[in-house]
Amino acid sequence: MERRSFLLKAGAVAATGAGLAACGKEEKAVAPAAAASGPAAPAVVGSNPAVEWRLASSFPKSLDTIYGASETLSARVKELTDGKFNIKVFAAGEIVPGLQVLDAVQNQTVQIGHTAGYYYFGKNPTLCFDTTIPFGLTARQQTAWMMQGNGMKLMREFFKEYNIVNFMGGNTCAQMGGWFRKEIKSVADLQGLKYRVAGFAGVVLSRLGVVPQQIAGGDIYPALEKGTIDAAEWVGPYDDEKLGFYKVAPYYYYPGWWEGSAQLSFYVSSPEYEKLPKLYKAALETATIEAHTSMQAKYDTVNPQALARLLENGVKLRPFSREILEACFKATQAAYADETAKNPSFKKIYDDWRVFRNNEAQWFNVAEQAFAQFSFSHKL
Repeated sequence: MERRSFLLKAGAVAATGAGLAACGKEEKAVAPAAAASGPAAPAVVGSNPAVEWRLASSFPKSLDTIYGASETLSARVKELTDGKFNIKVFAAGEIVPGLQVLDAVQNQTVQIGHTAGYYYFGKNPTLCFDTTIPFGLTARQQTAWMMQGNGMKLMREFFKEYNIVNFMGGNTCAQMGGWFRKEIKSVADLQGLKYRVAGFAGVVLSRLGVVPQQIAGGDIYPALEKGTIDAAEWVGPYDDEKLGFYKVAPYYYYPGWWEGSAQLSFYVSSPEYEKLPKLYKAALETATIEAHTSMQAKYDTVNPQALARLLENGVKLRPFSREILEACFKATQAAYADETAKNPSFKKIYDDWRVFRNNEAQWFNVAEQAFAQFSFSHKL
């Protein structure tokens, strides 16, 4: 492969330097040495040890896009290290359940995990910033905050208490509001609703009478089918179609106001990460960026066709009412105020995130939203 040859012979680490600099990691210092080595770089690869890692995913293999990010990572790391650094991927449940991946990395059951920070809301709501929080950032804006704002710096500092080094690991883009067994027209309809929903959204919705449920992806369908829950959100049309939710809950609501995007992450055990040669660290960083952008691009490609198929199958597409959205926004503001008052780590990151979010909103309202509202209301 021409690209592989270039990366290995002309310096894979140098090619990665710009991305690493954005995250403020030590790997950026490797670039000059790699560039200076010139044609001798393959010898450097050859002199490095064989490394075998296990990766625990929070997702089943059937969700090829979100689970596939781990496979992309594994393949690229192997390629960039000439087969010396191998990461074996395990689906949810094969080593640990899907909602225990962070713990598995923290206690070094595995060296790396692929998961979503907001799954671990119960440990500390601050973890949600690594995925998303209600009325937050779009996928592009989240990536901007992480790579060019203070996001990665702040999250890296926070994850030190878990002995974890975090890397971006994909983004699902804006999500849907989920599947409901009956229509939801007003705030009153939310009372007592048993709703599978992740992260900070559960806190917000509980203020409106919802009973939030945290259930792993593979367990949602049977819970909906049996009536154990009344509604469930997951990701969007492509993954939701695969899991078959439309067969047992015909009303499909939008938007997922709690997930203007949802960033996935690779969590790496800090002790294991520090053992890696610098070239392997650079290869890992490169592969995470590729997995991140590939997932985001694929979701934007496959969701439109999946939504069309769902509608052909009789799915009833519904928007959340303005009343519901306004009530949820008000409850979100109150929830943030409560959390910042009692949680110093949340406040530290929220103060930075909020300024970034509001600045992005001003810009997107001027250009992006004005363009989208007019242009996408017309067909070419």
